[in-house]
Amino acid sequence: MPLAIQSTASGYTQISAFFPNRRFFRQLKDCTMVHTLTMTLTFSLAFAISPLLRADQGSAAQSNAGAQAETKTGEWATTPDPDLPNVLILGDSISIGYTLQVRDALTGKANVYRPHSPDGRRPENCSGTTKGVADIGRWLKGPQWDVIHFNFGLHDLKHVREADASQASNSMDDPRQAEPETYRKNLTEIVEKLKATDAKLIYATTTGYPAGVSPARLPADAKVYNEIAIEIMNANEIEINDLYALCQDRLDELQLNKNVHFNAKGKAVQAKRVARVIARGLESREPAAPNASK
Repeated sequence: MPLAIQSTASGYTQISAFFPNRRFFRQLKDCTMVHTLTMTLTFSLAFAISPLLRADQGSAAQSNAGAQAETKTGEWATTPDPDLPNVLILGDSISIGYTLQVRDALTGKANVYRPHSPDGRRPENCSGTTKGVADIGRWLKGPQWDVIHFNFGLHDLKHVREADASQASNSMDDPRQAEPETYRKNLTEIVEKLKATDAKLIYATTTGYPAGVSPARLPADAKVYNEIAIEIMNANEIEINDLYALCQDRLDELQLNKNVHFNAKGKAVQAKRVARVIARGLESREPAAPNASK
């Protein structure tokens, strides 16, 4: 027996029995059609807007991910103390090897920076003077620099497939990345940009290496390129931190086997020297005599 369900004035539901007639079945058919149409429209609308909802959710997720990425700071990022002077270290992988130890040594004395990835997780290799000329403006952006310790040379003298390119070669018959006169021109341009900062400048000479390293580098070229650099620094009254002289007679002790890179002891020896020279530069803030860092 069908049931009639209706609300009363009191708000409760009254259920009673009744007998169906033709009118009831007509109404029931109409209600069924309306219900079917309503459900169809509902599902269609849900299907249509679901991609939009997913897109909004995706955008929100990307925004959150971006915000999180911006807040990440790796070990290479500097958290500066506004009361301390600012030091910038520029150079290739040799300087990467001692930067963090220099920062530790100068804790409480200076904010020590070097170029790094946006999240601070990877140091940037400043490479040779070809890259230096292109990127020096970007590297110098930031705070007012008090001391800049820099080096270029080890990448300039390595042999590459094509001059001014970065694709390394193991053949001495291939050109250097920057031949001596190109190196002189590029380094002079970089020095001009550095001098415009009014920072105390300190140039680190290029460290030596044994025969047989890869990519190809002629051991004698380290001295050739250092002579060019020293001439430029002397002409501009820039202090020289002679890391070449510091390490050259101890390569077997301080350097990896048949490699331009240094072992842990070598990095520590260089870091100690670099930190001491920078600390002295911060104290003086006056041009020092060339080759004073012996």
